[in-house]
Amino acid sequence: MFKKKKTVENQDTNKMTDNTQESQAEKEVREEIEQVNEARQNQVEENIESEEISEVDKLKDEVASLNDKYIRLYAEFDNYKRRTTKERIDLLQTAGKDVIVSLLSVLDDFERAAKAMETAQEIEPVKEGVNLVHHKLKSLLVQKGLKEMEAKGQPFDAEIHEAITNIPAPSDDLKGKVIDEVEKGYYLNDKVIRFAKVVVGA
Repeated sequence: MFKKKKTVENQDTNKMTDNTQESQAEKEVREEIEQVNEARQNQVEENIESEEISEVDKLKDEVASLNDKYIRLYAEFDNYKRRTTKERIDLLQTAGKDVIVSLLSVLDDFERAAKAMETAQEIEPVKEGVNLVHHKLKSLLVQKGLKEMEAKGQPFDAEIHEAITNIPAPSDDLKGKVIDEVEKGYYLNDKVIRFAKVVVGA
C-alpha cells in the first residue's frame, strides 16, 4: 500500500514537473512570439517613419523648387515692368519727333517767306510763296495720317461736330444739317482728333 501511494505521488510529481516544463516551454514560446511580433512592429514603424521622412523630404524639395520658380518669375516681371515703363517714358518724350522733324522744312520756308516779305515790292510773288508753303504743310500732314473732315452740307453728328449755334435754315433740305463751318475738324488715322465747329440749320 505504501509503495502504491509512493508511486502515485511520484506520478503526481512527474506530472507536475511535466506541467511545469510545459508551462515553461509555453512561456518561452510566447516570449519568442512576442519578441518576433515586437520586432515586426518596430520594423513596420521604422518603415512608416522612413516613408514619412522621405515624403516630407520630397515635399520640402518641391516647395523649394516652387519658391525658386516664384522668385525668378517675380524678378522677371519686375524687370519687364521697369523696361516697359522706361520704353513708355521714352516714347512719350519722342512721340512727336517724326512730325516735328518733317515740319522743320516748312518752318524754314515760312522764315524765308517772312524775309522776302520785308523787301517785297509786289504782293503776287509773296502770295504764291505762302500758297506753296501752305500746300507743302498740308501734304506733309496728310502723309502723317491727317485727314480733313467734310462737314458743310452734312447732317449734324454730335460724334464729330460741335454746334456753335443754330440759325434758321435757308431751305427745308438744310434743316438739321451743317450750314457753315467755323473751324475745320480733323481725323488722324480715322480717329477724330478735333471736332468741327459748325453752324446748324434749324
